[in-house]
Amino acid sequence: MDPVLNPFAPGAGTPPPELAGRDDLRESVRISIERIRRGLPTKSVLMVGLRGAGKTVLLDRMREDAESSGIHTLRVEAPENRSLPAILAPQLRQALLRLSRNEQAKDLAQRALRGLAGFAKALKVKYADIEVGFDFDPEPGLADNGDLEHDLQALLEVAGAAAQKASTALAIFIDELQYVSEPELEALITALHRTAQRKSPVIVVGAGLPQLRGKMGRAKSYAERLFEFPEIGPLSEAAAQLALTAPTEALGVQITADALDRIVGETRGYPYFVQEWGKHSWDAADQSPITLEDVKVASISAIAALDESFFRVRFDRLTPAQKRYLRGMAELGPGPHRSGDIAEVFGRPVSSFGPMRSQLIAKGMIWSPTHGDTAFTVPLFDEFMRRIMPGSDWKRD
Repeated sequence: MDPVLNPFAPGAGTPPPELAGRDDLRESVRISIERIRRGLPTKSVLMVGLRGAGKTVLLDRMREDAESSGIHTLRVEAPENRSLPAILAPQLRQALLRLSRNEQAKDLAQRALRGLAGFAKALKVKYADIEVGFDFDPEPGLADNGDLEHDLQALLEVAGAAAQKASTALAIFIDELQYVSEPELEALITALHRTAQRKSPVIVVGAGLPQLRGKMGRAKSYAERLFEFPEIGPLSEAAAQLALTAPTEALGVQITADALDRIVGETRGYPYFVQEWGKHSWDAADQSPITLEDVKVASISAIAALDESFFRVRFDRLTPAQKRYLRGMAELGPGPHRSGDIAEVFGRPVSSFGPMRSQLIAKGMIWSPTHGDTAFTVPLFDEFMRRIMPGSDWKRD
């Protein structure tokens, strides 16, 4: 079939042709944002899930939903080694400039912009990566103490007041939130706690790896009362099948039942992998319908594509010792695994791997579902590790 017409879209945050199985959560977030706009109590939302579960796509669709209803939004991604003030300040400036065009909110939005100028100048010494344009001179005493917890609270309060005056809300969408340090998360939680107390229309909708839930709890013990933590997992069988059939049928192409079953089984229902297998199955087929034999051929190329990109980009960030540790995990299967069982693969005590495990958690490669357990954050990564490090040489330092 014509590859030009291939409807599937495997990629980092690339919107799929059919966002299946997520309608209930989208509606839940829509309700939360609408409640915050009306000054009604609600919780911010932090979605947690493994790589490839579609968190980024869902976050962006939720932002589109919010903007279509007149909500002012900002969207940031928290990369490693960047501070929270640095990623928030430029996007907050853009949101406040938009709010300043509203006649009712103009004065408060401009005050918030003055607060932003003071915020950035005061914190520049501590967070050297802050770079943001100043549209107004700072207002002395507004968000300029140089203490992130205090200043972020003051800044979001005045920004929320501007949004309230404009009869809207300020929704902050943050991806990869697990990379934000715990002290900075503490400041964000404190600021949101204060805006909630003041019934200020400010809400955070975030996404991160599963360890984010525990990290938020360590930052502030009351975080669980401020946030909902919906888990974004694999699609149900029906939703995964819909993600495959809706785009193809729109183009007049069918997929046989056994081919669908094979794709769902191979991908475990993870949206990124569904898109990858869908793409390669389309390209492998000569005509409609796409058959089981087409999927068997496609599986070879889909796995090769994942090995070269999705898996490889994460593998290449690892040190040799970290690669060996993950290969030891893979020897035991997909997991989760007891830390002691992993150490036993190498014939070493558990304590000797403590720093290694912490490093891999910080890199977002593994997480701890329960105390003493370790699991991959990337589905199917155990299979990749066995392919890329075959044999037993990896056991040697």
